[in-house]
Amino acid sequence: MTPFRVLVTGSRDWPTPDVVWSALNDALLEALTAGRPLVVVHGACPRGADQHAADWATVARQFATGVVEEQHPADWRPGGILDRGAGFRRNAAMVRLGADVCLAFIHRESRGASHTARLADTAGIPVRRWTT
Repeated sequence: MTPFRVLVTGSRDWPTPDVVWSALNDALLEALTAGRPLVVVHGACPRGADQHAADWATVARQFATGVVEEQHPADWRPGGILDRGAGFRRNAAMVRLGADVCLAFIHRESRGASHTARLADTAGIPVRRWTT
């Protein structure tokens, strides 16, 4: 069975975890209705929307089978040198892997989350946006 892939992108300072959780609950319902497992793809930022998605996945696995978390951390300091483009390359790689839907949580016009949402749009991945 092909998993239902949900790409979560969002601001590091996304202020409302309940919005992320509600969106992921809806995605889980879509996956379950289609009889497909759910894969939650995110950039592994230790705060903000990525962390809210990770927390949701941890709890969801306790109540639903077939929930998988797929983390894609950016390599910000290869060789100890700051690489400011690492997040944008990671975002593009996540989009290239494909998704059934992209959930974009954009706070204060976040460049990274906006970038990922634009790439997903271009790739034909439906994007659901929340902005603050």
